[in-house]
Amino acid sequence: MKRVLFLGAAAGLLLAACAPVPVRKPADEAALAAQAARERQLAGVDRWTLEGHLAVSDGHDGGSGSLRWTQDGAHYDFELRAPITGKSFRLSGGSDGALLEGIEGGPLRGPDAETLMRKALGWEVPLEDLRAWVLGLRAAGSPAELRFGERQLPSLLMQDGWTVDYRAWDLEHQPPLPQKVFASQPPYKVKLSIDSFQLGAGPCVDCGR
Repeated sequence: MKRVLFLGAAAGLLLAACAPVPVRKPADEAALAAQAARERQLAGVDRWTLEGHLAVSDGHDGGSGSLRWTQDGAHYDFELRAPITGKSFRLSGGSDGALLEGIEGGPLRGPDAETLMRKALGWEVPLEDLRAWVLGLRAAGSPAELRFGERQLPSLLMQDGWTVDYRAWDLEHQPPLPQKVFASQPPYKVKLSIDSFQLGAGPCVDCGR
């Protein structure tokens, strides 16, 4: 599956590399205060659905496809559909373990999502941290360094050995939500382009305008 999807991933990564790099400013008190206010506003959000496109690479191989990710408290449902083959896999689970379906050899179970993806697909995706990063938040439990761009929104976040690059934000939503989230820990890269984001039972934010 990894090799079938490689061409799609390579194309997505090439286009992403051509995107303009935002100006990054060292964190100051005003920017950190604005970020703390955003984090307080989103602290209680544990139900959301996003749709978009995901590309993953280890520097040699990878995969890409359209993504639908639903989070409901600790439970997650992560479905990736490849645009070339039409095939998809589904990763679901929670605090009691993870289930990966749609791969050759039948469903696989494991202790957590990261372990299953690494074992079955060879993908290094920090899903636990990514759950916070896709909202533009620092993940809990470890220190993080921030850089800011326009409107005092994060442009770069460094945490748990990963560098998270925020290339675009939806400014019409309040508080603003990320549209493009690129995470890397060489040689691994995870690039997420968000088309729509629905928080809880609220209205869907069309990020593809």
